[in-house]
Amino acid sequence: MFTNIIPQDTANVNCLSHEFLCFGLGAEEFGIDIHKIQEIRNYEITTTIANTPDYLKGVINLRGIIVPIIDMRIKFKFGQAIYNDFTVVIILHLTDRTVGIVVDRVADVVTLGSSDIRQIQHQDIADAASYLLGIGTLDQRMLILIDIDHLLANELELLTSASIN
Repeated sequence: MFTNIIPQDTANVNCLSHEFLCFGLGAEEFGIDIHKIQEIRNYEITTTIANTPDYLKGVINLRGIIVPIIDMRIKFKFGQAIYNDFTVVIILHLTDRTVGIVVDRVADVVTLGSSDIRQIQHQDIADAASYLLGIGTLDQRMLILIDIDHLLANELELLTSASIN
């Protein structure tokens, strides 16, 4: 059964489509809600924080705000992270927190209607069920749509308890 994934705070009777920023990790393509994006930057060396998970690359100073940077390739266990000219950091504004995610590349922004999004059978992927919104299809492309707030919830708690603001 298909479930409408448009977040409740932006859903209304006339809202039949939703925009996603598409980014790549290896051969896979992902999409996140465009409303979560603050900016996209070139990858830069971070200041490392001791005793943090390996996917937390460190922090950067973004116009006076200390922003933690999470490498999504390492977070998703997609193998060795390689940083090149296409590697970017997507700066996100999540609730009351700014965080950056490192991705291999940014593709584009797509608009998906409810008929373009299919629910994933959660019993097949129980560990990922909390952060997967569904699979978006656009022509021959398949996008793994993620709820970035749910995906990074544990990391945001860790960062808050470690006072990395």
